Amino acid sequence: MTVQITNRLRPAIHPTYPRLLCAYLHERGFDNAVIFQDTRLQWEQLLGDHRYLSLEQMSRLIRRAIDLTGQPWIGLETAGVTSVSAHGPLGYAVVSAPDLREVLRVVSRYVGVRFQLVGVRFEEFDDHAVLTLDEQVDLAEIREFVTGSILATYFQLVDTVTSRRLRDVAVTLPLDEPAWASVYEEYLGCPVTFGTGQLTITLPAALLDTPCLTADPTTHRAALRDCEHQLRQIQSGGPLSQRIGVMLLDRDGDYPTLDDTAEEFAMSRRTLIRKLKAEGTSFQELLDDVRRELAAWYLLETSLPVERIAEKLGYQDPSNFSRTFQRWFGTTPLRMRRAP
Repeated sequence: MTVQITNRLRPAIHPTYPRLLCAYLHERGFDNAVIFQDTRLQWEQLLGDHRYLSLEQMSRLIRRAIDLTGQPWIGLETAGVTSVSAHGPLGYAVVSAPDLREVLRVVSRYVGVRFQLVGVRFEEFDDHAVLTLDEQVDLAEIREFVTGSILATYFQLVDTVTSRRLRDVAVTLPLDEPAWASVYEEYLGCPVTFGTGQLTITLPAALLDTPCLTADPTTHRAALRDCEHQLRQIQSGGPLSQRIGVMLLDRDGDYPTLDDTAEEFAMSRRTLIRKLKAEGTSFQELLDDVRRELAAWYLLETSLPVERIAEKLGYQDPSNFSRTFQRWFGTTPLRMRRAP
């Protein structure tokens, strides 16, 4: 249970992507009150908070988007209209690459700086090459959204940097064939096979030497440096706020004080406060965020009594926990649990 909670609540998704999904819904005529209903997220939070979202948070938003639009393939739709610049240094490294081979190498190495729930492998063979998506955690109910987004992003990037639409490829998807399967082939313009173990994109080896119209060696070197910097930061645990958030997730109610945390991260109290402020947050906000997410998780995903949940979250007095819960969610723990 602890591993499952940690996996689903660990920060892993760059905030740009939930913002883009919300912007797509705005264009479809939905307002914020409708979009964020029952998601436990807020538009202002996404705009003003630079911390990565968790799988659990993103899943709630995706489920809501599918409910509103009636389009399980919405990942294809949103990624297909996303500009290259939205992908940050990764996008700039792609569009400035010299050829398609380097584009695929860049994507496979640096996808984690934007989306840490998956890895990408690029393999070359005598007559073909394969790009394979590896799930780092079980994507479960958002698998179709993620795989659709990856596919649409791939084609959008390749179409941007090459002189012709390179659709001489074959795609496999780890999804049971849905009733809307034809949407994929129509949108992608290539054969799509469902019911396989992984998402793969297979292309002729001859295409790898296709030059990029947008190649720029100076921009490419600078973008790669930025990507490497971000990758090293992610590999070391991410920004300070993210590292503290993960540490708090693992404490199971035995939460440290601000001073304890400063000591654990080998800095003074003042330095910790200053660094978190620079990242747009505070220690108390991080602690509240972790407790709020865990409170909802335990209530909705387990049968633990409210008193035990309060204890696990560091509240000795269940009534104090209930008051805090009411402030967080506008309802009581029991009402949330009983809601349909």
